Amino acid sequence: MTPAETLVKKFKKNRTLSHIVTRMAQLINDDESTLQDFEEVIRLDPALVARLLTLVNSSHFGLTRKIDSISRAVALLGMKNLHNIAVTDTIQHMLHSRSGFAEFSPQRLWLHSVASGICCKMIAERIFTLNGDDVYLCGILHDIGLIAIMEADPETFLRLIGQLQPGGPSIVSLERQLFLTDHCAIGYILAKDWRLPDAIAAAIRDHHSDGVGDIAPHSPTGILQMSEYIIQQLHYSSIKEGLAKQLAPSLAAHIRKNVAEYRVLAEDLPEEIEKTKNMYDS
Repeated sequence: MTPAETLVKKFKKNRTLSHIVTRMAQLINDDESTLQDFEEVIRLDPALVARLLTLVNSSHFGLTRKIDSISRAVALLGMKNLHNIAVTDTIQHMLHSRSGFAEFSPQRLWLHSVASGICCKMIAERIFTLNGDDVYLCGILHDIGLIAIMEADPETFLRLIGQLQPGGPSIVSLERQLFLTDHCAIGYILAKDWRLPDAIAAAIRDHHSDGVGDIAPHSPTGILQMSEYIIQQLHYSSIKEGLAKQLAPSLAAHIRKNVAEYRVLAEDLPEEIEKTKNMYDS
């Protein structure tokens, strides 16, 4: 068993996406599945049903009529959107139930993940006119490996946080020294275990391979890396401010070519993040 697999095993003993949420992901990727299949799976978890209906009926969606059944929620919002809401809700509960430390705030990591998901979705839809649901999932789950490390080995995780400094070694370099693996590799294993699409799993695996390679800007990996760069400029960092974030030359060139569109996106992003934060906090 590799170091990454060992940490994943420890993490899954206590915390992971629920069977219901992972089954939802499998149905989304099954061309023969139906809305009824999706509804039947969600109904197996009454607590999830209650949370989803509360979120769907929040002011965030601006619905004129109250949604009182999962079948109506699925019909109105779609399977992917509802699945993303369920995943986001799960990550929030996973982090908010964790006590903070002087050196690290789980709530900060939660806000960073939300910001990344929203920014990914906005880039996909505004810049590339693509469906943003899949890349939203890249953003909200890209640091799931970091959560796994925190849960599996909290003592060494705090050593990692203490050693992480602006101008010092990257988080991936430090993780490889301390754990013989990194949160990107762990996130990739979890994404494959949850049967997420290959492109999403690859984006999670490669989101720190910045500054090297020729990455297609419209790919999930490209969108996720650009999202990470933008939200860091807006101070939605995951752990500490001032940590370097480089872009692959192809991504930097793409942003320069479309700088006006990205400026507007960056101006709109904080409001969208606040709306989503308020929805889940309520």
